[in-house]
Amino acid sequence: METMDKFDWAILNELQKDGRLTNAELAQRVGLSAAPCWRRVRALEESGVIKGYRAEIDRHKVGLDVFAFVRLDAERNRGDVTRQLEEAILKIPEVISCHYISGTGTFELQVVSKDLNTFSQFARDVLINLPNVKDLHTSFSLGEVKAVGALPLKS
Repeated sequence: METMDKFDWAILNELQKDGRLTNAELAQRVGLSAAPCWRRVRALEESGVIKGYRAEIDRHKVGLDVFAFVRLDAERNRGDVTRQLEEAILKIPEVISCHYISGTGTFELQVVSKDLNTFSQFARDVLINLPNVKDLHTSFSLGEVKAVGALPLKS
């Protein structure tokens, strides 16, 4: 979308708080009638501003008690081998986030696992054997301070 007005920003803020709002509830919260609100939401979806909707799941309640930050160091940083590594990472469900980083390392991963033994096995069997990986460095989360996922949008 080229231009977004206060209603678009308000819609985004409200949907970040509660993606299950009905169109009528959303329209009321942002000060629009239902039809224009629905059209704006559709436009935000079609333009890719809204990428999707999902449930926020407590990882501990589904048995994923380990949260690790893993920095992968690549053997060499060439386009073709980096793409091979990216494609391999995309296929691993335990990797919930991956960033190509500056500084030391090539990729920073966020990985979830059932426990330390399971993570250790995963690191030895999967991560270190990814294409072009020279080394990996892991830090474990000792406690989550903030993990909202909502973007700080203007209103």
